[in-house]
Amino acid sequence: MPDRTKTASFWERQRGRMLTGLGALAILAGGGDGAEGETRASATKPAATTEQTASTTRLPQGSGFDFYVLSLSWSPTWCAGNDPNGRTDQCEVGAENAFVVHGLWPQYERGYPEFCKTDEPDRVSNAIGREVIDIMPSMGLIGHQWRKHGSCSGLSQRDYFTVVAAAREKIAIPVELQRPTRALRRAPLAVEDAFIASNPGLDRRMMAATCRSGELQEVRICLSKSNLSFRACPEVDRDSCRARDLAIPPVP
Repeated sequence: MPDRTKTASFWERQRGRMLTGLGALAILAGGGDGAEGETRASATKPAATTEQTASTTRLPQGSGFDFYVLSLSWSPTWCAGNDPNGRTDQCEVGAENAFVVHGLWPQYERGYPEFCKTDEPDRVSNAIGREVIDIMPSMGLIGHQWRKHGSCSGLSQRDYFTVVAAAREKIAIPVELQRPTRALRRAPLAVEDAFIASNPGLDRRMMAATCRSGELQEVRICLSKSNLSFRACPEVDRDSCRARDLAIPPVP
């Protein structure tokens, strides 16, 4: 079984974003009463000011699709609905997972490919899995995401998971959502705005906060395939939760 210890280097990178993330606290704290009819365009920045210049140094270049969707799953919601007894690595007692990488999905402007033919093996080796186990806390999840989505990236397994790690490193998690120990209730737009405050250049056209049975399910962020810059994605944006507010279960 691969080492599941959260690597020090990953959390050191995240601590470097803490000051930016502090700005999201006020947004989340004040967002619980979002008006039902609030327009999603109200926080949108002009396109000219949102172009990001993520480093392309050694970033493997995918092909055969238009852009990526980085899906960050709220682990307490997933575990409560899929593994309440904590039998998987992701949900076992002491795992303390908050947002985990569900996947990095090659996407078309409309729709997406899946389970593509590739010369790469179906099984992801433990050696490759160990490189992302700190952000995708299950070899089962890693293998499934490769077969369903990574196989459509035009990349080798190693290159695909290199891009997965780079995409996750780009995103700063709002401070209040890093490891909350009490249940929260927030408007979906407040969750999005907290991410926007923590990630300069991101706006509501480029993401979706999704819900399931009244609880936060995922935050999905659209990234260019060339340099992982934030980019608009109308189809993904339309999947945003339309509830007035949603519950955010605590990290156990």
